[in-house]
Amino acid sequence: MRVRLPAVLHRPPVLVNAALVLLLAAGGYWAWSSVTAGSAPAEPARGARTVQVSRGTVTATVTADGSLESATTASASFATAGTVTDIRVRVGQRVKKGQLLAKVDPAAAERALNVAEANLAAAEDALDRARAADSDTSSAESAVTQAKLAVDEAQAGVDGTKLTAPMAGTVVAVNGTVGSSSGGSGSSGGSGSSGGQQGSGAGQSGGTSSTSAGFVELADLTHLQVSAAVAEADATRLKTGQPATVTWNALAGARATGKVVAIDPSATTSNNVVTYGVTVGLDDLPTGAKPGQTVSVSVVTGTAQDVLLVSSAAVSGTGDRHTVTVVTETGQETRRVEIGLAGDQAYEITSGLAEGDRVLLPETSTGTGGTGTGGFRGGAGFPGGGGFPGGGGFPGGGTQGGRRAGNGGG
Repeated sequence: MRVRLPAVLHRPPVLVNAALVLLLAAGGYWAWSSVTAGSAPAEPARGARTVQVSRGTVTATVTADGSLESATTASASFATAGTVTDIRVRVGQRVKKGQLLAKVDPAAAERALNVAEANLAAAEDALDRARAADSDTSSAESAVTQAKLAVDEAQAGVDGTKLTAPMAGTVVAVNGTVGSSSGGSGSSGGSGSSGGQQGSGAGQSGGTSSTSAGFVELADLTHLQVSAAVAEADATRLKTGQPATVTWNALAGARATGKVVAIDPSATTSNNVVTYGVTVGLDDLPTGAKPGQTVSVSVVTGTAQDVLLVSSAAVSGTGDRHTVTVVTETGQETRRVEIGLAGDQAYEITSGLAEGDRVLLPETSTGTGGTGTGGFRGGAGFPGGGGFPGGGGFPGGGTQGGRRAGNGGG
């Protein structure tokens, strides 16, 4: 007897064929998607930022902290040592040139002058007797000359018991009291240089302590200037005549304009830090400005107007080699650019980019074991974060920079 199999048992070939068709279709779709994926436009990674290349003004500045000081000062000292018997001025008092400031006891100096005058009279009598006797007068004439010089010196000693102002100004320090010794440095003089045209809004008493050895210190408080210490890297960008803006730390909203009037030719080194002294003259003075106040100085070292520019954070590289990552319709590409003026916030682009181009900004992610700030400029303004060229210049922003830092920090 023949056994009839169920109909379903005749269908396995059909099911197998259907499964094969599905597998082939899936494999074809996978192959097609793999090929087409490479030609699709690559969008920036999620969280990535871009900036547009535009036209505008690029400004570069140098900033530093400084202090306000008088443009002209003088240190007045007694020419004759002695005991101070009179002080005619006080701190904050304004004086004229030649005005009497203080005196020392003149008794000893006057006695020396009397002796010198008596010696001169005796020498002149000896010369007269030699001439009357028609004898050799050369020795007597020499004695008279020496006696006259002694009188002049003694007279200077008497004059030196009175201290007078070598310049007009304000008394900022009196380094002595009645009854103390004058010291007798033998000189009094002024120093300082004018720092430009200034207003007269600060003719107030300063009371600033002096660092010199003068008995009385004078300063012209109507002509003040700023003294600042600038880092050696920034000092190379400074020139006399560059415009500057000064703001006061203690005077809210106070600011003044001026210009660089002097740059020290030699450096000062402190704790292995090299700086150069810079003097900024002021055009005017805000109310309340006094010597010794701390200020912030910003000097414009360069300006480029109506130029192609891009954010400095988007530029990587050092020296004369700089690159940016440009986002195009077909993806991302690393492009070399040439930099003109390197400003504080933006760089002037002289070649390599066109207005309207989109440029990738580096990410701010942190790598394992170190920071990957990437293309953001470091504290000293060097592209590439911590000074490593290309810290953020790789496509994808600061991630690779973070990996480098992480490997080094690990």
